[in-house]
Amino acid sequence: MKAAVLREFKQPVVIEDVERPQPGTDEVLVRVEACGVCHSDVHVADGDWPQFNKIVKKPLILGHEIAGQVVEKGAGVKDLGLGDRVGIPWLHWSCGQCDFCRGGFENLCVAQKITGVTVDGGFAEYVKAPASHTEKIPPVLSLVDAAPLFCAGVTVHRALRQAQISPSERLAVFGIGGLGHVAVQIGVALGAEVTAVDVSEEKLALARSMGAFATLNASSPDAIKSIRGRGGAHVALVTSASRSAYESAFNCLRPTGTLLAVGLPAENVCFAPVLMAAKEVRIRASTVGTRQDLREVLALAGAGKVRCEVVARPLVDVNEVLEELRRGRVAGRIVLVPPGLEQSRNSAVGQTG
Repeated sequence: MKAAVLREFKQPVVIEDVERPQPGTDEVLVRVEACGVCHSDVHVADGDWPQFNKIVKKPLILGHEIAGQVVEKGAGVKDLGLGDRVGIPWLHWSCGQCDFCRGGFENLCVAQKITGVTVDGGFAEYVKAPASHTEKIPPVLSLVDAAPLFCAGVTVHRALRQAQISPSERLAVFGIGGLGHVAVQIGVALGAEVTAVDVSEEKLALARSMGAFATLNASSPDAIKSIRGRGGAHVALVTSASRSAYESAFNCLRPTGTLLAVGLPAENVCFAPVLMAAKEVRIRASTVGTRQDLREVLALAGAGKVRCEVVARPLVDVNEVLEELRRGRVAGRIVLVPPGLEQSRNSAVGQTG
């Protein structure tokens, strides 16, 4: 089968012929029909998360927002059948036995396997996965539309759910990319007053089309003043991998506000303890989600409350797409698909300078 293989950090991935995986007793083989390209794929490929580098499998097939159809299954698989439309997320497998798994935090499992990091992912024609961690996709969703929900969707859904944002509270979303444009919609669905912040006017227009109450260009010196002038944000969600986005988000919070850390800059972020104490702010991080979180966001999408702005590109474009992400030129989500399945949709690619 064809697959995009990463052999060394900071080197282009290479389309190669590799052996088609064989499912084990409790696994399914999925024919990939769409795989979203996440900024995490860029970080993994570039090796700029030092804490992750030691666990990255090499050679590696990237990709952890996978949607496709079951074409083979192991003898022990009972709940999935051939032809089922399914998705495979970042959380490839969790043990179910550690304290975190038993406490409802399987996304923090001490023995977890990670799709497209510690095991091969979906930048390929086929991928195998444990049936236990493979989720069915609602019939009303196309596989192209569903793929980004398996990371971008579940990640922001979990973060906002943990923040317990209430109707009419002010939510500021920093970074209107693959995660941010979904976060705007979830915030609107929760009844929050959503302000979208980005440096791209095209991305801000996308946020307005998805129900944002206000949009602010982060390059304006008055952007943060505008949020603080309304009393400050109850919750500021950062999906950007920019240190400056974190600084702006912290500064826009009202006293007792919550900073949600989702975007992952390669460099460390620091806030003055005196300001943290003076405002009694809360800083909360969130990483992807559990299987229950994933079922909830799939249900939201199935009910029409959340949709991903998606454009499909062929697998051979993988290096171009990764570079567009590095340069911040992607609004919404790009998914990679096998030849013949490309779709002309509302473009997720825009120039920002």
